[in-house]
Amino acid sequence: MAVAAETKLLPTVAWRQVGVVVLVLLAVATALSGRYGFHRDELYFLAAGKHLDWGYVDQPPLTPVLGWLSTSVFGDTPMGLRVVSTLAGAATVVLIALVAREVGGGRTVQWVSAAATALSTFVVVVTHMLSTTTIDMLIWVALGLAVMRLLRTGDGRYWVAVGALIGLGMANKWLILLLASGLAVGVLVFGPRKVLLSAWLWAGVAVAVLVTLPIFLWQAAHDFPLLTVAGGISEDDGPDNRIQFIPMQLVLLSPILVPVWITGIIRLWKDRALRAFPVAYGVVCVELLVLGGKPYYSVPLLMLLVPAGVEPTLNWLRTRARRVLSGIAAAVCVVVSVVVGMPVLPPAWLGPVLAVNKEPGEQVGWPDFAATVNRGWQQIPADQRDKAVIFTGDYGQAGAVERYGPAQPYSGHMSYEDWGPPADSMTGPVLLVGHFGEQAAIRHYVTGCEVVAVHDNGYGIDNDEQGTPVMLCSPVSQPWSRIWPSLRQYY
Repeated sequence: MAVAAETKLLPTVAWRQVGVVVLVLLAVATALSGRYGFHRDELYFLAAGKHLDWGYVDQPPLTPVLGWLSTSVFGDTPMGLRVVSTLAGAATVVLIALVAREVGGGRTVQWVSAAATALSTFVVVVTHMLSTTTIDMLIWVALGLAVMRLLRTGDGRYWVAVGALIGLGMANKWLILLLASGLAVGVLVFGPRKVLLSAWLWAGVAVAVLVTLPIFLWQAAHDFPLLTVAGGISEDDGPDNRIQFIPMQLVLLSPILVPVWITGIIRLWKDRALRAFPVAYGVVCVELLVLGGKPYYSVPLLMLLVPAGVEPTLNWLRTRARRVLSGIAAAVCVVVSVVVGMPVLPPAWLGPVLAVNKEPGEQVGWPDFAATVNRGWQQIPADQRDKAVIFTGDYGQAGAVERYGPAQPYSGHMSYEDWGPPADSMTGPVLLVGHFGEQAAIRHYVTGCEVVAVHDNGYGIDNDEQGTPVMLCSPVSQPWSRIWPSLRQYY
């Protein structure tokens, strides 16, 4: 009865106002989802969808499975693939409105929280394209809402939802453990610790283990390549990530929202039931600084803090001067979010945008890239092509050639290594696509390499593939099955 009484105290859900925000997001994201082309990661997901499994070298299976389902239902196009990312963005906005309600926000606070989320740079970027971050954002926010319900009501049955969401998060990206550990520290140190005494906790643990088990077993059977990849990211990018971490916390969501989430931290700290959330943000930040993780990993947790700061912010904006100045700043931030995150500019104008967000540059030029590879392919005598091999430097290149190119590509990068090697009967010339220096592993097995094409994306933008060489080399000196393990590249 106490739980029911507490639930009745919550404000009415602003379905109509939040629904308008969601409909606008769906309309805009859908209208622009087919502009530009597939992102390199999306090309990789499409390839992974042809090799469905319980895991991959660099990720669990959830995002590739969702990509496969989306293209199967809505069409094998960028627009068809991105239906799932658009829906994930819309669902996240609805959940944030429910978070606003959970912290006592009325209709206005709910729709303002939803609109602020929908227009934030981070959400605009990840809603436009399918990525593991898109799905992770949704799961983190859903888990945050479930934990809020658990802590506010004391109803142990919410542990089942918490366990299921942690398991689902583990099926997408193991970063969910950061949020889970941060919230656990917050509850253990500051309470309410009585929720830890519920027998339902063990039901939640059982659900999480059940969902995670096949994914964990796959990783264990393959020597935990996911951890190897994470170690490579930390080793190579860790110093830069640590330097950029604090500044990026201020801009990734949106600069205009910084005072809002800071206010949210203060307000939640004063709420004994929800004090675990500001503590969790501090814990997650420390964990990422220690591990050298990417700064955007913590942004979904920031999103959970925003609704708590909306009502005090709206109260502060009661004077006309504050509303005008804040409105101008908000408009500027929204324009930046749209220009940086959505494909509204012609590709040739992307140069300045790529200095802030490189992802649009990874969505243009892939058919032309495959055409460049094809020019190299045409240098191979026609009677030798059935035994020739295209070997690329990374999964993006391989994904583009697989979709648009002249023949099935092979690569040692990430899970493409698991999907090889070429048959030992492939004894023809080797076409190397990428920057393979003399010390590259593949160069130990081929000779006579000659550059036969160089990629130009035609837009004058400096994305990752601009200037990529295509080299025609001799056949490999040993059978592919023998040399293949030495060609694996985790990062």
